[in-house]
Amino acid sequence: MKKCVFAGTFDPPTLGHKDIVLKCLELFDEVIVAILINPNKRPFFSEEARLSMLRKVFRGYPNVRVLAYDGLTVDLLRREGAKFYVRGIRNGTDYDYEAQLNYINMDMYRDMITVFLPTRQEYLHISSTLVKDALRFEKDVDKYVPEEIRGDLRKYLQEAKKNV
Repeated sequence: MKKCVFAGTFDPPTLGHKDIVLKCLELFDEVIVAILINPNKRPFFSEEARLSMLRKVFRGYPNVRVLAYDGLTVDLLRREGAKFYVRGIRNGTDYDYEAQLNYINMDMYRDMITVFLPTRQEYLHISSTLVKDALRFEKDVDKYVPEEIRGDLRKYLQEAKKNV
């Protein structure tokens, strides 16, 4: 069985993220969508909210598993018995950054194979940062995020405003 890991912060999940996972389903038997719990980042959405949103987006896909992890991605790959690490690429800057990480990761896990998948052209401009910024200013983000979570984003935004 060919498994891959597609890891990120998914803060929040975007149409670009969904596009990459759907491409992975064409190549792999199982896709593990893994939320990296990075102590150096302060995500806008909680771990639970991001897990919930990703599970809704991929509810109809039995070969997609969503989880959260901390630590190194190479350790997650080993633990899950996966050697394919998928990275979504929007532009040359993404590629340069991901290529550098690839060489470091391969030093730690020689069996790992990084797979770079470009997103569709219509999603090149979409980033989680763009979506968060638009949400903070109460702008419509429906054309940037999967339909399954549009209502959730508004709900989480209202909750965040109450806690400020």
